[in-house]
Amino acid sequence: MLQITKDGMGNGSDELGLKLITNYLKLISADNQLPKIIVFYNSGVKLICEDSPALEALQTLEEKGVKMLACKTCLDFFGITEKVKVGTVGSMPDIITLQYSADKVINL
Repeated sequence: MLQITKDGMGNGSDELGLKLITNYLKLISADNQLPKIIVFYNSGVKLICEDSPALEALQTLEEKGVKMLACKTCLDFFGITEKVKVGTVGSMPDIITLQYSADKVINL
């Protein structure tokens, strides 16, 4: 299970972080190193919405069977619930259940 908690990867330049997470998602898809599920919360939910540079890579991952869940509270906070283009919207209890049932959790 991957947890993506921001709309980038690493600390420092936001622009570089967005490029890094987009490239990371493309590479895991191309190499077929697929997680079973990706959970998005905090600003990470922005990645699954329209105009996200990571959207194409995420759509490809979903087509390959990767489940995606985004935090509804986070989407509501940023006012972007209607912009979701990939995955499903869930609650914090859903996220907690997935964390407990995962063999391994990787935080990005």
